[in-house]
Amino acid sequence: MKLRVSWSALVLTLAALLALDAKAAAQPGRGCHLRGSEESLRCHAINVPLDPQRKEAGQLKLHVAVAPAFRPIPNSDPVFVLAGGPGEAGSDVVALLESTFKRLRATRDIVFIDQRGTGLSGKLRCDDPQLDDAATESQMTAAIGKCLSAIKQPLNLYTTANAAADIEQVRLALGYGKVNIFGGSYGTRLGQHYARSYPASVRTLILDGVAAPEQVIPAAAQDAQQALDGIFKRCAEDKACAAAYPQLAKEFETVLARVNAGSVKLDFAHPRNMKRLQLPLTNLRFVSVIHSTLYSPHDSQRLPYIIHNAYEGNWGPFLARAYVTTDYSPEGLIAMPLHLAVVCSEDIPRLTEEARVADERGSFLRGHAGRIASLCPLLKVPAAPAQAVSQISAPTLLLSGAQDPVTPPRRAESAAKAMSKAKHIVVANAGHGVSRLGCVPRLMREFLDKPEANVDSSCLREIAPIPFQLGHAGAKP
Repeated sequence: MKLRVSWSALVLTLAALLALDAKAAAQPGRGCHLRGSEESLRCHAINVPLDPQRKEAGQLKLHVAVAPAFRPIPNSDPVFVLAGGPGEAGSDVVALLESTFKRLRATRDIVFIDQRGTGLSGKLRCDDPQLDDAATESQMTAAIGKCLSAIKQPLNLYTTANAAADIEQVRLALGYGKVNIFGGSYGTRLGQHYARSYPASVRTLILDGVAAPEQVIPAAAQDAQQALDGIFKRCAEDKACAAAYPQLAKEFETVLARVNAGSVKLDFAHPRNMKRLQLPLTNLRFVSVIHSTLYSPHDSQRLPYIIHNAYEGNWGPFLARAYVTTDYSPEGLIAMPLHLAVVCSEDIPRLTEEARVADERGSFLRGHAGRIASLCPLLKVPAAPAQAVSQISAPTLLLSGAQDPVTPPRRAESAAKAMSKAKHIVVANAGHGVSRLGCVPRLMREFLDKPEANVDSSCLREIAPIPFQLGHAGAKP
């Protein structure tokens, strides 16, 4: 008698064997406490191939933290959290458990993944204080080059494609079926890549601050200028702000011209170590601080105050903002070498000179993409193959902030063209990342419970604009 085995049975058997193999790669979960969470989470160390195409190339260990659902018997579909950057880790955003993910966690596990090269997954670091204290852009480049030359890991393997393969290994190792993907900023690119590579593993996607497939991350000058112009416009329309800063746009142009001329010298005590520093303010430092401040209305409402004080020669407010992200380490939370590895292999090869010139025309962020490109030869990473932009069939909720300086709503609209079941929500008074604001956490829960249903986003009108800072004491009472 011949034994007859159906093709579907073979596929199921193979999947089961793969799952068992992946589970064996995960060490048992242990209780752990991560910054941003008062409670103990369940942490896992999961071995994944360093090179998914060459299993003999060795392994690296991923850190994964699970916040178990509040319900004793949770839904079987967890939420996998993919952080931004590239270079931010899941463990860096655990604090969002009490805001963004609290409603989702009622019925589902929340899984924070430290992407390879970030956080507790072998973070690629540059802790040299010379990065912080570099007086010129050439000194900064030299410090970055020194850091990169000391890194032994093969940076060509730290790609979005390999990070997506890692996510699948995590899913199998933890024994989950279909998962819901939450991606923020760069995590939206990684989430889309994963959904296209492993469509059978994805139930839904929630993408906050959406990067379009064609988007080149360093080419952000036009989006940044639009966000800055929005600040000038809103200040002019606000009676109190307009009275306090009647020439705001002109003052900014004057300050930028002074910086570009090299006439601004900073003399201050470093806020972390109180070391006295005397540095010329380079264009790179100045525009980088302005750009990062535009990300959130809670920060950008300070820009008129910062710009006006700089115009009058008081750089204290600017310096306070400049060093706010270095409280944890000189490089902040972002794993800068990982950031460069991804951008130099996936973005810069797609940036033509014509596109760069068009993007920078009329923007204060001129030169940003060129600076990144000039660093890429230091990494010696080849151009990564572009993923085909196939249709994503999983229900997808796209979230945008109208004031976003890097992934404004037009980016989500472009991404949605390759999604058959996309819903797009725009928050008027928000910047980069809206998932924790107002009623958005409730809308995300409703979407996960009923992905095919319409989303009533009328409650977003209750999210009010942040008042501008008018003086040392803050906004007008």
